[in-house]
Amino acid sequence: MIVNFYATLRPIVGGKTIDFELDEGITVAQLVEIMVTRYPPLREQLLDEHGNLYAHVHVFVNGRDAPALTHGMQTVLTHNDKLDVFPAVAGG
Repeated sequence: MIVNFYATLRPIVGGKTIDFELDEGITVAQLVEIMVTRYPPLREQLLDEHGNLYAHVHVFVNGRDAPALTHGMQTVLTHNDKLDVFPAVAGG
């Protein structure tokens, strides 16, 4: 599954796009755990002390913020899904 990373997350994973080999039926939460296991510095960028996605971090599935989906972070992914991971972004 192709996952696009943005801004400060790109240097951590070594690029814009990373391909994760995943089994069918994996959830968004499981994919996030796989990402932080493969790239340990992501953990402090994406997850709070309880292992939950920070509110200011956004994981989009096909353009929709995962926590806002019907099943939230437990949404089951398919190989056709497009994922984008954004850190907190501020600007002015």
